[in-house]
Amino acid sequence: MQRSFSAPALVLRVRFSGESNREAVFLSAEEGLLCATLFGGPKSRLRSHVSPFNSGILWTYRDPAKDFRKVSDFDVQSWRPGLRELYERSNTASLIAGTILGGHGGGGAFAETFALANAALDALEDADEACCERLLIHFLWNWAGLLGNRGTGLQYCTSCACEFTDDAVLWFIPGEGFLCKSCITREYPAINSQSIGNVQCAGNKTGAVLGPGSRRWLRAVEGKSPSELSRISPDAASLRELKALITMLGKQ
Repeated sequence: MQRSFSAPALVLRVRFSGESNREAVFLSAEEGLLCATLFGGPKSRLRSHVSPFNSGILWTYRDPAKDFRKVSDFDVQSWRPGLRELYERSNTASLIAGTILGGHGGGGAFAETFALANAALDALEDADEACCERLLIHFLWNWAGLLGNRGTGLQYCTSCACEFTDDAVLWFIPGEGFLCKSCITREYPAINSQSIGNVQCAGNKTGAVLGPGSRRWLRAVEGKSPSELSRISPDAASLRELKALITMLGKQ
């Protein structure tokens, strides 16, 4: 069994372990989530390098007999100091890291998760408060895609397969996709399709109602880099709907 490991990695979380050591959790593009012990006191160079949201090349040593892994070195390539200059940036970065930890690194899609997280954190470095919200929505929507929780696409109804018109009001069901207004009325009569932006339940189904502005924004940012989101802003009503959407997806 190979004891030494080296690969690009992103620091997701660091916690104290004992008097001077720390336990760090990394996201590796090759192996997913890695937990390793970081030795050294407050003046340790390695300790200053292994900080949340830094990314670079990680070296670890694993003792298979003790099932113990320690950080040997970490060559930081992205420090991202801007994340600590604004509360909204730091909070958004923490939510992204927490999402990845809660989702076990992407369920096997480690390389895609690694690329998605690094792109989002890079864009966060100089984002204002409003852009931080958009970056989180963009990340979580793409995260849902990686986990297979978005269902069918934005163009056709998941029930009747009709093509949506530009002004359609839709209901989104996690894992299935979007329903047109006719299918909402027929299959889920308890849903009020005029209640835009609310997360609602009908039977055993939970869904979010989205207006045309929300869907246009999701289509506009599809395939876009997070760094481009500063120029693509939804209106206030659509932003509320999108926030309700990702809040619902986060509970799945």
